[in-house]
Amino acid sequence: MKKKRRILLGVLAAFLSALIMWTVWGNTALELNRYTVTSNRLPEGFDGYRIAHVSDLHNTEMGKENEKLLTMLREAAPDMIAITGDLVDCRRTDIEVALQFTTAAMEIAPCYYVTGNHEARISEYDELKERLTKQGVIVLEDASVELELSGEKMVVIGVNDPAFPTDDLYGDSESVMKKKLQALSGNIEEFTILLSHRPELFESYADSNIDLVLSGHAHGGQFRLPFVGGLMVPNQGFFPEYDAGLFTEGMTTMFVSRGIGNSAFPFRFNNRPEVILVELEREESK
Repeated sequence: MKKKRRILLGVLAAFLSALIMWTVWGNTALELNRYTVTSNRLPEGFDGYRIAHVSDLHNTEMGKENEKLLTMLREAAPDMIAITGDLVDCRRTDIEVALQFTTAAMEIAPCYYVTGNHEARISEYDELKERLTKQGVIVLEDASVELELSGEKMVVIGVNDPAFPTDDLYGDSESVMKKKLQALSGNIEEFTILLSHRPELFESYADSNIDLVLSGHAHGGQFRLPFVGGLMVPNQGFFPEYDAGLFTEGMTTMFVSRGIGNSAFPFRFNNRPEVILVELEREESK
């Protein structure tokens, strides 16, 4: 009996050691996931345009001074870098870490940034915004910009996270988002990219006929279960619908990044941090 017990304890210890090693590795093993979005609405000049999508850094550093992340971005050679919120963490705010990353990222490609719920909770947000703008980062607070290549245009819209107070819009998050997008995109005919932190508002994005949405917030469900997906996501609860990956409805495609950092939970499980690389491809009309 004692021998069997020792064997059992040895097996259990080996299993727990392997589980710990797997979890530690999975929290630092940054991966690049590539997707292609094809649309006959995409201007020919943007055929092959590459967008690196970075979300939910939460002051995390992948390698010293984020060199692991920056090397991945350099090798991906994007035409733009989209940062979809929670660049900082309200529990351990360090805007210098965030600004150090964006300074280096701007040397790779133009950066476009929208806020997340953590930016809404910090007293340093105005300073962060001012310094990002000085770096040349395009901070989109319920605003849009035109991108032009070869005489053709597409539009990038960025919306502030719903955690920020609004003076002129009332209602729940979904109705407020619809009003925002109506004001921002109602008269736009070009191919439109939306940067928005919250994936749970996908129906509002689809109803607004946005072509491409880049989102985050969900952290991949933090703990991912085989054949099930994410376990729990803020604002969606357990077994969320929009936890990670690709979603489509009508003409709208949304990518939800699993993000890079952690926040309330200090670790993730079976859920590697990621950068998403989206390549746009023009589909010729039949």
